[in-house]
Parts: sequence; structure tokens; C-alpha cells
Amino acid sequence: MHSSTDSNSDLDEELPFVLTKRPHPPVKPSAPCAAMIISSDSDDDAPYVPLALRLQQKQNNTGGERISPQSCTETVHLLQQNGNGSEGPGAGGRAPKRTVGEIQKSKEEALRRKQAREEKQREKEVQRMGKEEEKAQKRAMAEATKALRPEECVKYMVAVVDPALLQLEGGGALLSSLQALGCSCAIEKQPLPRSVSWRRRTPGAQSADGDCEQEKHVVIQITVDDFINLSHSYVQEERTGRTECGRTLTSWIQEQQRRHPQKDISLVVIGLEQYFRSNKAQSQKKLREAVVGEDQGGAKRKKKKAGAEGALPELSRVEVEEAVVHLQLTTGVCIHFLSAWKDFTEHITRATKAVAEAPFKRERDNNGFSFYLESKWAGGHKVDRTGKGLLQVWRLQIQQLNRVSADMANAVLAAYPSPHLLTQAYRSCQTERDKMALLSDIPIRRGEGVTSTVRRVGPELSKRLCVLMTATDPEQTFGS
Repeated sequence: MHSSTDSNSDLDEELPFVLTKRPHPPVKPSAPCAAMIISSDSDDDAPYVPLALRLQQKQNNTGGERISPQSCTETVHLLQQNGNGSEGPGAGGRAPKRTVGEIQKSKEEALRRKQAREEKQREKEVQRMGKEEEKAQKRAMAEATKALRPEECVKYMVAVVDPALLQLEGGGALLSSLQALGCSCAIEKQPLPRSVSWRRRTPGAQSADGDCEQEKHVVIQITVDDFINLSHSYVQEERTGRTECGRTLTSWIQEQQRRHPQKDISLVVIGLEQYFRSNKAQSQKKLREAVVGEDQGGAKRKKKKAGAEGALPELSRVEVEEAVVHLQLTTGVCIHFLSAWKDFTEHITRATKAVAEAPFKRERDNNGFSFYLESKWAGGHKVDRTGKGLLQVWRLQIQQLNRVSADMANAVLAAYPSPHLLTQAYRSCQTERDKMALLSDIPIRRGEGVTSTVRRVGPELSKRLCVLMTATDPEQTFGS
């Protein structure tokens, strides 16, 4: 009994010592536990039992989940590989070191991704800036379009007035009238004396000194004395045929046009009627003196002669009109004759408004055809796929001609329901005279019953339709 106890104690001392490595992180319950068994068994005859088989036997004994032998074999094989240091993490759970090529490749990949992100960011920034620029352009175009409207365009005009005009009697009224109109005023020395010119501010400019566009129109106020002297020189030149008579009205304007070729000049003369009335009074006085026969002696005649040296030369209305017509035909400059400074102020106000609205009117005239009217008779007619509505289109085409009523168009349609039939009829004519008179005798019926009337189409409409349907020259007109 004692011997058996001693042998058991000896067996207990000789049991193998087992070290188990706990996995990190914890494994799933279904996975087999990884373990490393180190045995210090000195008994060569005792068989070696792996830990996985022991765990399987333990689970079978306790009724737990059964682990297949294949899973245990795979677990043992994994433990052997980890112990040998082949694949997978090392002994300390760390990843194996990468080679220099792998590190370089990883850096290049990271740099490529960074460059791709930066490129994408730049593209987004460019797109954002492009959208902002497009919005700014649309906003500027909308403001420019709004600035051309008749109710807004005067606000962007700057009337530049020469200081010499303000020294005359109507200078203050001129500035007041322009300010009441709604435009800005600027007092500057002008290259053309006693003139008014205009500048147009851009919609973004906040002051009269901002970004402005110079207009070509300019109005020059010429005194009666200068106008009469220049016109008298022209009359003397025409009568004598010599050019030594001095500077004429036409030569003076031509000189100004050579100096300022970009300007569109117009003239204003104030008080010319007073000059004609004064000449008429002097003529009547001379006639009265000649009839009465008054003579005050040589001294008085010399005094009158001395006083007449500073007077203006006498010109008739016909002579003045000849000078004005020659000026307009030669230079294209218009002259406006006004009676008082109040009229001059109104003229400058109207000119300011006309210059302000000129771009809007030009743009309106350039859009579409000037003769096209948005109305029922000129708005066209809808034609479906079956051809329904073509007869109405043909009727409207005939009715587009001047002085062609619906009755006339219906009469032509009754004889020739389509343009093709009318063209064939023109081709069958022998002479041009027959073509022109083809539609002349077509009857036109108006009204019904007793009040109905009948008339012919006539040669005029027949001729115009013939030109419309047979002409090959795009520049040919109906009256040719």
C-alpha cells in the first residue's frame, strides 16, 4: 500500500509541464484554440498527445461542441509555422519588415493619391470660379441691357457743357433743365467753342468721372454775328468766283471736321429772326428817307457812314438759305434756327434724350424684320402633317402685299389654289406682257345679294404678283 502511494507520488512528479499561449485578440468560439505545448517528459515510452486532441477529448467527455480532427490538424500546422517563423506574424505578434521597393512603391502610391486629390480640388476651384465669372457676366449684361431702356438710359448720361455757354444769359437755365431731366452735368473746356457733348457711363460706374464712353454727337452754338459773316463770305465767293473773300461757313465746318473726325457736329443759331427784322426796319427807314427827301448834310452822312462800319452785312433770307443748303450738301451738317435761349435749352434737353435712347432704338431695329408685325394676318398659320392649313398660308402670302384685301386674296385663290398652279400658268405665257396681265381680269365679289359688287383684280396687283412669283434677282423691287 505504501509502495503504491510512493509510486503515485513519483508519477505525479514526472508529469509533463505544459505552457499554453493565450491568443490576442480573443478568437471566436467556433475557431480552435491555438496553443504551444512544451514537454519536459523524460519518459521516452509515453506517447505524445497534442493539446488539440486533448481539448477534443475533453469536449466529448463534457458534452460540448465537437471539434473535427481536420480543424485540430490545421491548428497544429499553424502553430508549427508560427514557431518556425515562416508566414504570418512573428513571435512578438508584429508584421514582417517591408523591403525598400515596397516602401518606395507605397510612398509613390500615397503621393499619387495626394496629387489626385489636389488636382480634383483645383478642378472644383476652377469650376467654382468659372460659375462665379459666368454669373458676374450675366449680371453685367443684365445691368447693361437695363441701362439701355428708355426709362433708365438718361440716368447714365453725362452732359459736358463748355464754360463759355454758362457766361451767356441762358447758361443757368440750361443746367437746371439737364438736372431736371435726370442726367449728370460736367463743366469742362471743350475743343469746339460754345458746344455741348455727351458721355455715357458704364452701369458699374458710380460717378461722372468713372468709366465713360464718349458719344460722337456735339452741338455748337454759333452767334448771329459769326453766322452772318461766314454766310456773307460764301455769298461773295459765289458772286465773284474768288476764294480770297475770307473763311466761309462751309470751309469753317470742314476745318472743324478735319480736326475732329470722330465728331458728329450740328449747329444752333439763336436770334436770326431779330437780324432779319432789323434789316427790314433799316430798309423801310431808308425808303422813307428817300421818299421824303431828307438830307442832313455831309457831316451827318459821314457820321452815319462811320457808325455803319461796325454793323453786320445785309443778307436776304434767300442768300442765307443758299449758304445753309450748300453747307448741308457739302458737309452733311444740320443747322437749327431758334428764336430764344429757352428754345435752346429745350433743344439740348431733347438732344440729350435722343442720344441716350439711340443704342436702344438701333438694337430694336436690328432685331428681326422691320415690316414683320405680330398680328393675326402676319403671324403665320399652323400647318399639320396632312397639309391642312396650306391654303391659308397661300392666302396670307398674297395678302402680305400692300393694299391687298382679303377679298382680293380670296379671288386669286379661287382661280389658282396653290403657288405651283400659278407658276405653271406664268410658264405657259408667251410674253412678259401676258404674264403681267394674267390676273388682271379675275373678278372680285364683295357682299351678298342686292348690295353685292363686282370688280377686277386690276393690272397693278397682277404685276406685283407676277414679280413676286417670277423674279430671280433678289435686289429687284415691285416698282421696277
